[in-house]
Amino acid sequence: MKRLILLLSALVLTVAGGASAQDKYPSRPVRVMVPFGAGSATDITIRIIGEQMRHQTGHGFLVENKPGVFGILAIEEMAKPPYDGYTLEVGNAGTNVLAPILYKSKFKIDYGSDVTMVTRLGEIPLILAATTKDFEPKTYAEFITYAKAHPGQVRYASVGAGSNNHYDTEAFAQWAGIKLYHVPNKGGGGAITNDVVRGDVHVVLVNAASSAGLAQSGMIRVLAVMADERLPEYPNAPTLKELGYSAGKGLWSALYAPAKTPRDVLDTLHRQVVQALNAEPVQTTFKKQMIKAVPDASIAAAQAWDKLETAHWKTLTEQVKIELPQ
Repeated sequence: MKRLILLLSALVLTVAGGASAQDKYPSRPVRVMVPFGAGSATDITIRIIGEQMRHQTGHGFLVENKPGVFGILAIEEMAKPPYDGYTLEVGNAGTNVLAPILYKSKFKIDYGSDVTMVTRLGEIPLILAATTKDFEPKTYAEFITYAKAHPGQVRYASVGAGSNNHYDTEAFAQWAGIKLYHVPNKGGGGAITNDVVRGDVHVVLVNAASSAGLAQSGMIRVLAVMADERLPEYPNAPTLKELGYSAGKGLWSALYAPAKTPRDVLDTLHRQVVQALNAEPVQTTFKKQMIKAVPDASIAAAQAWDKLETAHWKTLTEQVKIELPQ
């Protein structure tokens, strides 16, 4: 009997120890897959948050850049077992909303049931920028007039066919009654901005952070901004919203995890990330990068927002017809 009691006591201690270990999540660094190259807006956002997480928990984020195949490579790497909260993914509208809609057959997983949003992270306004190399329009109104007079001759860049800024630009052009010529680029925001600087394309819809220096130096011209309010950095550039276009959105990023991750781990992760987003160092650094922190109040709120965003892009893809790569 005494031996049985000792065995039961040891079992209780083992179980209690296991529960205690789980309560300490994260007890080691967390891998975060980024479906873009280093230096992209999404990459910068998660690295800033990861540094704050290191201060809060003693364990930061190990950021792994895994671009390619519309973000599917990074998503599927995240979705592999074990489902313990130590492999996550950060994505945006292009990778985590459009890709599951447009390229569902390319996934080896069932995205809808295997992936869950933990919380949104940040938003960056988009700007409609024009080249200063042999391009006459200097204002938004002049650009629209010029584009209508030269249908199909005004070139614009995107990060790739079927990307979110490809659809955004085509949807805007459709609304504005202009026809533009698409020049896809396999690089990130910086690459397509360089296309405009060189004059290879005339306009681009790109995040405000990556193009700020070029705009301030006069290498590109800001015609309008896709944001709720005018940006202090470009006070003379109207918002597309005030011009009457309300369908466009800024560039957002969000954190994702395997749907089979234990709920207590997801709750701890959500709480820690929201705390990091609200921390003064993150707020200060975000402001310098023109990023607005947009944490969700709960995982349920994040998932509800995700459903609305998916519905928005599904409608957009039905209204705007684009020839997609295979």
